[in-house]
Amino acid sequence: MNAECPECGGTITLAADVLDGEIVPCQDCGADLEVVSVSPVVLALAPEVEEDWGE
Repeated sequence: MNAECPECGGTITLAADVLDGEIVPCQDCGADLEVVSVSPVVLALAPEVEEDWGE
């Protein structure tokens, strides 16, 4: 399954069993991307890790 990187426009190859919310790296620019939807495949820049996450 392929999708387009919203940051650089590169092609992202995703596993067939990718899940909503999964974080995947762009092989071209290195951006961390979040799978927003799998049908159709929609990617968005992953949120930055905040200092208080998990507290």
